Amino acid sequence: MDNGYVNARIKGMYSRLLDKKALSNLILKPDISSLITALEETPYREDLERALVGKPGLYGIEEALRQNLIRTIKKISEFLQGEKSERYILIFSSRWDVHNLKTILRGKRIKVPTMQIRENLVPSGEFDESLLSELLKQSDIKSVIDLLATWEVAYATPLIQAFPEYNAHGDLFILENALDHYYYEQALSLVNGKSTEERKIREIIGTEIDLINIKSLLMMFRDHVDLQDAEPMLLDGGKIFDRKILRLLLELGSAESLVEYMDETPYRFLSDLRTTEEDTLKISAYQHLLDEYLIRQAVRLYRGDPFSVTVVIGYLWAKYTEVMNLRIIARCKNALISPEDMEAEMVYV
Repeated sequence: MDNGYVNARIKGMYSRLLDKKALSNLILKPDISSLITALEETPYREDLERALVGKPGLYGIEEALRQNLIRTIKKISEFLQGEKSERYILIFSSRWDVHNLKTILRGKRIKVPTMQIRENLVPSGEFDESLLSELLKQSDIKSVIDLLATWEVAYATPLIQAFPEYNAHGDLFILENALDHYYYEQALSLVNGKSTEERKIREIIGTEIDLINIKSLLMMFRDHVDLQDAEPMLLDGGKIFDRKILRLLLELGSAESLVEYMDETPYRFLSDLRTTEEDTLKISAYQHLLDEYLIRQAVRLYRGDPFSVTVVIGYLWAKYTEVMNLRIIARCKNALISPEDMEAEMVYV
């Protein structure tokens, strides 16, 4: 399919995204009921009507957002099915496989009811509803991994390799980190060519890896993680930080020193929140800034070459951000959070 035709369809979809003014108006709604009424005047109307039949209030909104995102990713995947550029969309959709596996593993770890786990799944990658249902039927983490191995799913390999260490320490981060290592290795392998498209997508993936590593370092410093234990948790393939620099960053030993080091990198914006490693409240503020930076960099791809598949990647990030913003509004409205505090959590693109 001609990229120009696909991108014309994407531009039509982008035009229906909610702008800052629309989101700000939703923030000002006094309660969940009025929020639902306002959302019924948006492109989410049909999803809301279906979801609210079985789930009232906040749960109905979250289900509508989930289904809308699933349909959007599936629709775009169908546009590019069989095309060379389909593999670029696979990078985005596969991140939902990782999200789903982490969600199921977390749920099994703390014995969350199956229905509650299911409500947080987004079947938009390799795992459809039926496969996820089978994974949800498993009694524990080991059974989930065994089933993945039986299916010969690629994600089984890193989980099997990491399971003995998880079994010895009981820290779920070990399994989640194994999934992250695998995902980013595969993502980078799909864009190792010399084309402008692959270079731009590779840079976004590398930026994301850098930001994940910064978040990990901040939490490690807060929790006083031993250097020997910390290094394997950091991801390779970053845009700025190679393994040598990551070791140097680990040796800095504090959030304050790490943020000071960032002044010489593209991530110098972190200096706006200078603090000490003991100020744990600021860790979440750093994380929000890092997430915001990544989203803005990714959405810029939409405004690039109108005949490039990077337009699709940029739109998917913008759509994902819209859904996350709407979830924030709904959850904060349900918890009676003030509009000012709600606004601070938003990311506008």
